[in-house]
Amino acid sequence: MKATGIVRRIDELGRVVIPKEIRRTLRLREGDPLEVFTDRDELMLKKYSPIASLEKIGEATAKSLNDLSGHLAIICDTDEVLTACGEGKKTVANKELSAEMDKILKERRSYLANLSEGGDIIPIIGDNELTVTAQIIVPIISGGDCLGAVALLATEEGAKIEQGTMKLAQLTAELLANQFD
Repeated sequence: MKATGIVRRIDELGRVVIPKEIRRTLRLREGDPLEVFTDRDELMLKKYSPIASLEKIGEATAKSLNDLSGHLAIICDTDEVLTACGEGKKTVANKELSAEMDKILKERRSYLANLSEGGDIIPIIGDNELTVTAQIIVPIISGGDCLGAVALLATEEGAKIEQGTMKLAQLTAELLANQFD
């Protein structure tokens, strides 16, 4: 843990204000759920990610998606890539999502783009080192909240992802979302 040098007092209702600079750095927004941890005399707050709690299911799901589609399969929460399977997984694993991806998740809409057909490829992660030629992004929605997304990426030149693969990604997103109902 890193000391910030910032000291805050607890008010009469037991509240503590998290400084704006820290909220911005950690991408915390109003209404974000926080998980509380204690260890002797320490208190730690962590942004809660329901999708991250499905780590084993997420890994198995990404592997199955990769096997069935032949594309790089990604499962992410609203902040970062949680798991990836396929060629290029090390490039994206555990990386922070791009601002464009954040916008797609906020809009809660599916996205399909094939570069070979003139589509606009959205970078999944902030520092995109992966050359993507086709992609599908499907938000995981549960109880009206966007918990993350399922994405399939193709890197081969001239690759095209079809509507049938979109249905596979949508089914996967629905299955993951149903884990929270």
